[in-house]
Amino acid sequence: MAEQWIEVCPVDAIVPDTGVCALVGNEQVAIFRLATNELFAISNHDPFSGANVLSRGIIGDKNGTPKVVSPVYKQSFALPTGECLDDPSVKLPVYPVRCEDGRVLVAV
Repeated sequence: MAEQWIEVCPVDAIVPDTGVCALVGNEQVAIFRLATNELFAISNHDPFSGANVLSRGIIGDKNGTPKVVSPVYKQSFALPTGECLDDPSVKLPVYPVRCEDGRVLVAV
Protein backbone atom coordinates (compact mmCIF):
# COMPACT_ATOMS: atom_id res chain seq x y z
CA MET A 1 0.00 0.00 0.00
CA ALA A 2 1.33 3.45 -0.94
CA GLU A 3 2.01 6.11 1.66
CA GLN A 4 -0.77 8.60 2.24
CA TRP A 5 0.39 12.14 3.01
CA ILE A 6 -1.81 13.97 5.53
CA GLU A 7 -1.68 17.76 5.84
CA VAL A 8 -1.15 18.70 9.48
CA CYS A 9 -0.63 22.45 9.84
CA PRO A 10 1.21 25.47 8.42
CA VAL A 11 4.94 25.16 9.10
CA ASP A 12 4.83 28.59 10.75
CA ALA A 13 2.44 27.17 13.39
CA ILE A 14 5.37 25.22 14.82
CA VAL A 15 7.75 27.53 16.67
CA PRO A 16 11.38 26.61 15.87
CA ASP A 17 12.94 24.18 18.36
CA THR A 18 9.54 22.99 19.60
CA GLY A 19 7.05 20.28 18.78
CA VAL A 20 3.33 19.84 18.26
CA CYS A 21 1.10 16.80 18.40
CA ALA A 22 -1.25 15.79 15.59
CA LEU A 23 -3.62 12.89 15.13
CA VAL A 24 -2.50 11.34 11.84
CA GLY A 25 -4.73 8.44 10.93
CA ASN A 26 -5.11 6.67 14.27
CA GLU A 27 -1.67 7.67 15.57
CA GLN A 28 -0.63 10.54 17.82
CA VAL A 29 2.44 11.93 16.05
CA ALA A 30 4.90 14.40 17.59
CA ILE A 31 6.18 16.77 14.90
CA PHE A 32 9.29 18.83 15.61
CA ARG A 33 10.70 21.84 13.78
CA LEU A 34 14.33 22.67 14.47
CA ALA A 35 15.82 26.16 14.25
CA THR A 36 17.26 25.03 10.89
CA ASN A 37 13.64 24.39 9.73
CA GLU A 38 14.36 20.66 9.52
CA LEU A 39 11.27 18.61 10.40
CA PHE A 40 11.01 15.29 12.25
CA ALA A 41 7.99 13.16 13.15
CA ILE A 42 7.99 10.40 15.78
CA SER A 43 5.38 8.72 17.95
CA ASN A 44 4.04 11.02 20.68
CA HIS A 45 3.84 8.03 23.06
CA ASP A 46 6.51 7.87 25.77
CA PRO A 47 7.02 4.13 26.33
CA PHE A 48 8.54 4.70 29.79
CA SER A 49 5.69 6.69 31.33
CA GLY A 50 2.88 5.46 29.09
CA ALA A 51 1.82 9.07 28.46
CA ASN A 52 1.42 10.81 25.09
CA VAL A 53 3.77 13.71 25.87
CA LEU A 54 6.86 13.66 23.65
CA SER A 55 5.66 16.64 21.58
CA ARG A 56 6.11 18.69 24.78
CA GLY A 57 9.69 17.52 25.29
CA ILE A 58 12.83 19.61 25.19
CA ILE A 59 14.75 19.70 21.89
CA GLY A 60 18.52 19.34 21.93
CA ASP A 61 21.27 17.25 20.41
CA LYS A 62 23.68 14.54 21.43
CA ASN A 63 26.94 14.47 19.48
CA GLY A 64 25.22 16.27 16.60
CA THR A 65 22.13 14.04 16.56
CA PRO A 66 18.91 15.99 17.12
CA LYS A 67 16.94 14.62 20.07
CA VAL A 68 13.91 15.22 22.24
CA VAL A 69 13.94 14.68 26.00
CA SER A 70 10.73 13.30 27.50
CA PRO A 71 9.12 15.74 29.95
CA VAL A 72 8.25 12.86 32.31
CA TYR A 73 11.27 10.65 33.12
CA LYS A 74 13.77 12.54 30.93
CA GLN A 75 14.78 9.77 28.49
CA SER A 76 16.23 11.10 25.23
CA PHE A 77 15.06 9.94 21.81
CA ALA A 78 16.94 10.52 18.53
CA LEU A 79 14.62 12.40 16.20
CA PRO A 80 15.93 10.85 12.95
CA THR A 81 15.60 7.23 14.13
CA GLY A 82 13.31 7.18 17.18
CA GLU A 83 15.98 5.25 19.13
CA CYS A 84 16.11 5.86 22.87
CA LEU A 85 19.59 7.23 23.56
CA ASP A 86 19.42 5.99 27.16
CA ASP A 87 18.18 2.47 26.35
CA PRO A 88 18.96 1.32 22.77
CA SER A 89 16.54 -1.61 23.13
CA VAL A 90 13.66 0.92 22.91
CA LYS A 91 12.76 2.52 19.58
CA LEU A 92 9.80 4.72 18.65
CA PRO A 93 7.99 4.69 15.32
CA VAL A 94 9.27 7.38 12.94
CA TYR A 95 7.09 8.94 10.24
CA PRO A 96 8.05 10.58 6.93
CA VAL A 97 7.46 14.33 7.15
CA ARG A 98 7.92 17.17 4.67
CA CYS A 99 7.05 20.79 4.07
CA GLU A 100 5.21 21.60 0.85
CA ASP A 101 3.97 25.09 -0.01
CA GLY A 102 4.39 26.15 3.61
CA ARG A 103 2.32 23.23 4.94
CA VAL A 104 3.56 20.30 7.06
CA LEU A 105 2.61 16.87 5.71
CA VAL A 106 3.11 13.52 7.46
CA ALA A 107 2.88 10.12 5.77
CA VAL A 108 1.09 7.14 7.25
